[in-house]
Amino acid sequence: MAKKIKLGILGGGGDSLIGVLHRVASAMHDQFEIVGGVFNPDINESIAFAEKIGLPTNRIYKDLDAFVEGESKLPEDEKIQVVSVLTPNFLHFPMAKKLVDNGFHVICEKPLTTSLKEAEILEEAVKKAKIVFAVTYTYTGYPIVRQMREMIQSGVIGEVHKVDIQYYQGWINPILHDKEVRKTIWRLDPTKAGISSCIGDIGTHAFNMAEYLTGNEVKSILADLNTRYEDVQLDVDGTVLIRFSDYSKGVIRASQIATGEENGLTVKIYGSKGGFNWEQENPNFLYHLTDDKPVQILKPGHAYNGEVSLDGTKLPPGHPEGIFDSMGNIYYGVAKAIRGLDYDKGEFINVYDGVRGMKFIEKCVESNKSGNVWLDL
Repeated sequence: MAKKIKLGILGGGGDSLIGVLHRVASAMHDQFEIVGGVFNPDINESIAFAEKIGLPTNRIYKDLDAFVEGESKLPEDEKIQVVSVLTPNFLHFPMAKKLVDNGFHVICEKPLTTSLKEAEILEEAVKKAKIVFAVTYTYTGYPIVRQMREMIQSGVIGEVHKVDIQYYQGWINPILHDKEVRKTIWRLDPTKAGISSCIGDIGTHAFNMAEYLTGNEVKSILADLNTRYEDVQLDVDGTVLIRFSDYSKGVIRASQIATGEENGLTVKIYGSKGGFNWEQENPNFLYHLTDDKPVQILKPGHAYNGEVSLDGTKLPPGHPEGIFDSMGNIYYGVAKAIRGLDYDKGEFINVYDGVRGMKFIEKCVESNKSGNVWLDL
């Protein structure tokens, strides 16, 4: 049996939701073992957290510099091979860049960076280093989403002419209306979140899904964003019109103030011969619509699904798989790439598509500030 890939983690300590998601995902296909990292800016808290989750503390470092220095001194068969960057947005670029420059493979949370310039610098560094770099657009890991992608790109619904993707959350609503409380939220702080909150956090998921599923790149956008209050610097809601071409268009709707919504990512894609509807909160059901037949419902685990979908299905049909499984499939794809095995390019989002996400964020903000005008990507 092949040795497990040694994984390090930056961030994700304490009660971090994203931390436990990545830790469970990394273990899911028996490809990785977590051996060290920096879970918290405070070394004592990092050590305490490592002890809590049952890790030895000899490779828990005080900061990234100590991590790189310590791991680089170890023999190749002992050192950490890949690092997950799970920190707030403003740390993605400096951490990922240092890791890439020192030869580590990287799994980075989205958005890739806080600016397009940083993203492009990072992309060049990845090309030069020839390492594996994944950006965790988590929902691309669902088996049935991968099945939808395969069917769309093989022409099952014909030429795509309408894309409607909505991502509605309500988590910031009870926080936003208290002027003092909203000052404490890092996602509303441009020094930590970047130039956007809602579009940068969840709108970029919708944009990535549009390009991932259709195989087409968005050519231009028009954005109308909302900060809700004059003293709030970053958007908490937005509607973005998108054009793939003159006759293939769509809309991305994203909100963090959709009161009562939880994690309402919904996908509707229509082509000349049919359409697909999918909801992240009911991820095992893909609705296939046509003009001449009743609605068909596709579910994961069945033989009618393609190879990539089935490869990411871990349970027999009828056993629900969710967000942990989705992230686990992304880690599995990264493991194949690190090992030099064949893998489908849809198994994880790479640095190029991470840069595409940053272009989308910057153009949305620019379009909104310019009076809601069309801009090319």
